[in-house]
Amino acid sequence: MFEALDNPVFLVLWTAANVLGLLLLLTAVFKARQARWMYILLFAWAAWTNYSTAQNDPQAYLEYADLTWSDTYATIIRGPFAARIVHYVELVALCQALIVLGLLLKGIITRVACLGGIVFLLAITPFGVGSGFPSPLLMAAGLFLVMRKESRRWPWLAEQVIPVEAVVEDEAVEG
Repeated sequence: MFEALDNPVFLVLWTAANVLGLLLLLTAVFKARQARWMYILLFAWAAWTNYSTAQNDPQAYLEYADLTWSDTYATIIRGPFAARIVHYVELVALCQALIVLGLLLKGIITRVACLGGIVFLLAITPFGVGSGFPSPLLMAAGLFLVMRKESRRWPWLAEQVIPVEAVVEDEAVEG
């Protein structure tokens, strides 16, 4: 499962992914709003990276077949995925961009975006070293905490833009 870590490049990337996963999880525990912004940046970067890689070097994604511990994933990568790499990866990048948009909002849309991000992170877990395992599990746990703590609020401090007192006074005048 971790044979690829014999390659120093994979070892550095794997270590960085797991440090980031721990950082996201710890930030979500103690400062959920900051973690939310970190997830926004992470998914925006992932969407851009996946889209640009699909356009410029789509064959790079076939290497994941050798990194996964799932025979099913390897078969899919070498079969139907290999035949339409650009289309599949563009769809993934679009979903990642939609997660970013959902994280920028609040309420049910944010919850759906968090759930989408969690599903995505769990789905890439079988890529093993290619996904930085166990990093996706750490990130999914952190995103779950963000969903629980932050889905009812805007990621920015909306109270500074629209004072709560003004809204309460307006409602009192109408009543």
